[in-house]
Order: sequence, then structure tokens, then C-alpha cells
Amino acid sequence: MSSQADAESDEHLDLLTIGRSGIDVYPFQTGIGLEDVTSFGKFLGGSPTNVAVAAARQGVRSAVITAVGDDPFGRFIRREMGRLGVSDRFVVRNEDYSTPVTFCEIFPPDDFPLYFYRQPKAPDLELTESDIPVEAVREARIFWFSVTGLSVEPSRSAHHFALEARGREQCTIADLDYRPMFWQDEETATQQVGRILDKVSVAIGNKEECRIAVGETEPDRAADALLDRGVDIAIVKQGPLGTLAKTRTERILMPVTPVEVCNGLGAGDAFGGSFCHALLEGFDLAGAVQFASTAGAIVASRLECSTAMPSTQEIERFIAERPDIRPITEKR
Repeated sequence: MSSQADAESDEHLDLLTIGRSGIDVYPFQTGIGLEDVTSFGKFLGGSPTNVAVAAARQGVRSAVITAVGDDPFGRFIRREMGRLGVSDRFVVRNEDYSTPVTFCEIFPPDDFPLYFYRQPKAPDLELTESDIPVEAVREARIFWFSVTGLSVEPSRSAHHFALEARGREQCTIADLDYRPMFWQDEETATQQVGRILDKVSVAIGNKEECRIAVGETEPDRAADALLDRGVDIAIVKQGPLGTLAKTRTERILMPVTPVEVCNGLGAGDAFGGSFCHALLEGFDLAGAVQFASTAGAIVASRLECSTAMPSTQEIERFIAERPDIRPITEKR
């Protein structure tokens, strides 16, 4: 294995993410099972990687700490990251494991099964402490990670090492992205997620992911439990009921932006990258959640994920065309 963690730039990053990268294979025929699909598209994938792409689409200086196989798919990932505006200087080339591939089925409007081919192990779960670019982690304006990276060693220790190096001086965001197939059991996931909540300033997850993190599924109780564990902003995605964001002084409910859904799998990553952009631009929380929610709706109306991320202008136009869809803000 060879690491590029020492190839740090003097230019500080706006956003640094860590975690999954791979190939997303999407069927061009929707509404049928993979056994009947005859044509597919190959795209850059992996949630933290897609978050970086979504932010880069809006001019954010982004990079990803990840690992890929020493194979054609790994070379594609690095090339595609560069094409989409994300630095690959912290991508490790792993000679022992193949670059993972993920297939999905598309049954609009709300059924999108995923099939992860990450056996016996994905390179991004082989990240070690020596692969962490410490100065970049400390200096990035936002550091974003998915809790999938806590599921196994050595990635678990690498993530904790990064979080300890990061401290609480700047914005650190935890994506509570719980995927059962990556974990030994729910109890392990709850224990590991619990260990990092006091190290992050923002936690984002859906109701099921909040249940794993803090044992609550009712959105307000889940958000309050996250705040009690130390986060400054808790965001709970409620599907068709919209998005709830809470701080210790504010409660915001953002209704869903109606679109004709094609593929909902990329919406969360679009939300994440666009939320980062909004924070970096100094949006208030209500404006940031509205901006991010609108980006997610736009991507849900498209087939792919990484290459479907909207520009700032697209999001702003979408918002302007729907003046009746606005966040509801209450002081606490």
C-alpha cells in the first residue's frame, strides 16, 4: 500500500471529507430488476466522495481522504474526482483490495435497493493513522465524515485519530449514514457512534440513523438527544415530512420541495455538499437547510449522483420559482 498523506498543499481546504469511494453502476432502464437490465452507466460514487463533489460544483475547494484499488476502477475514480473539481492528493492506492462497486435498482418514486460489492474488504476501510494528513484535517474549514468509517479497524482508529487532531475549533460534521451490512451488529454501531458525538459540531441523519445514534426516532426527541450529547446543530431528515434542524435556541422545519423522483439515492449527498457550501458562505441555519434541501430535490429528479450535482445558480433559481416553500423557524 502506498500513501499520499504527505502530499499536502499550502492552500487550505474549504472542505475535507473522509470515507467511502467506489464505482456506482446505475441501470439506464428503470422500473425493472437488475436481472432484466441490459444497459448501465458507470459513475464516481461513495457518499463522502459525492459530498465533496456536490460542494466542488459550487466552487468549494474540496478533497477526500480515501483509498482505491490498484486497478482500472481506482484509476477512473482519481481521474473523475479531478474532472469534477475534487483534489485526489489524499487518495491512497491499495494493492491488496479491489476498488468496490455498488449496483442499484431504480423503482421510482421511493424504492432504490443497493447492492454493495465490497468483499472481502474495501480499500477505504483499510485507511490507517499514517494515511491521515494531519495538517489538512486541522486546517480545513469543514471536516466531514460518515460513520461507516467507524465500522471496522483500521479505519475506525484512523477516524478517531483524525477527530482528535481536529479538535472542536472549526466545523466538523458527522453523517450518521448507517448501513447495517457494514456493521457487526446494531449494538456495536451505537457504541461507536456514541463515542464521536461530543467531537462533532453538526450531526445529520434520518430517523433510523438517529435511533442507532441516540435511541430516538421521533424527530424532535432525536434532535434534542443529539444536542444533549454535545453537537451544536442536529439535522433529522423525515422523508416526505421534510427536514428538521435544531440548535439550543432555534427549531427549523423545512418542507419537502416537490419533484418527480427518478432516483433518490443521491439526494442526501447533494444535501450534504450544498449544506457545507451554505455554511461557508455565511447562510443562517434556515437558509442553509433550505438551500441544501433544494439541492437534494434536484438530484432526486435525476438518474445519477456525482455528475448530477446542481450548481449554485440552479439551486437559487429552483428556490426562486417556489416562493411558497420556505423554512418555518421558531425560537426555543
